[in-house]
Formats: sequence, C-alpha cells, structure tokens
Amino acid sequence: MIIDLSVALVAIAFAVLVFFLIKTLKSAKESLDKVSQTLQEVQKTIDELTYEVKTTVRHANDITADVQNKIQKIDPIVDSVKNLGDVMNELTLTVKQVSVTVIEKYRKSRELKEKAKAVSIDNAPLTPAEERTVKSYETVNAKKAPGKIAMALKGVDTAAAIWQKFRH
Repeated sequence: MIIDLSVALVAIAFAVLVFFLIKTLKSAKESLDKVSQTLQEVQKTIDELTYEVKTTVRHANDITADVQNKIQKIDPIVDSVKNLGDVMNELTLTVKQVSVTVIEKYRKSRELKEKAKAVSIDNAPLTPAEERTVKSYETVNAKKAPGKIAMALKGVDTAAAIWQKFRH
C-alpha cells in the first residue's frame, strides 16, 4: 500500500509539474509571439528608413556633382581674379617706388637750392669792407673779358654741384 500511495503521490506531483510547465511554456510562447511581431514591425521600419536613406544619399550625390560642376566653371574666374590681384599688387609697388623716387629727387633738389642760397654771396649780408671788396672785384672783372673767367667760375660751380650730388 505504501507503494501504491507513493506511486499515486508521484503521479499527482508529476501532473502538477506538467500543469505548471504547460502554463510556463504557454507564457513563453506568448512572449516569443510578441517578440516576433515586434521584430516584424522593426524590419518594416528599417525597410522604410533604408529607402529614405537611399533617396537622401542619391540627392546628396546629385547636389555634390552639381556643386563640383559649378566650382569647375568658377575656377577660371577665381584664377583671373588672383592674377588681377597680383598685377594690381605689382602696379601698386611700382607706383610707390616711382613716387618715392620723385619725392626724393624733389627734396634733394630743394635742399640743393637752399644750400646754394645759403652759400651764395648775393643773399648774404655784407659788412662795408666786404662790400667794397666785392664791388672792386666786380669792377676789375667787368673790364676784363668775361668769357673765360665766367666759364671757369661756372665750371667750378658745376663741379661743386656734381660733387655734392655724388656725396649724397
């Protein structure tokens, strides 16, 4: 009888175990069905996004090709503007050098004229003794032939001017 009772108890335990196992398996099946359904929806969404991404990439490629085409058309213009800028830069430098040279020549010429005035006997105030000497010199030289002496004095003046230019 203990054996019969034990077998009956084992059979009841086995039936309870099978009942709960079936319940667990049904719950697992429902979860797997929901997961499968979710995966199908995700796959649908991914397919739609893939189409949109492909379309966007095609548009981006078209835009890139268009931009490259336009850049190639603009390149000669940019090169021309760069060349024009280089020419303008060289022209500006040349004008600057010429103006500096002209200003320097004008300034040196003005300085030489000022120095000539400062050294000139005509502009300097003379003492009475110096005035008599200059007048007597002019009187003596006026009687002589002014050609040779005047030429010699001009030569000395020219040589002095050349020497001053050479020194500067």
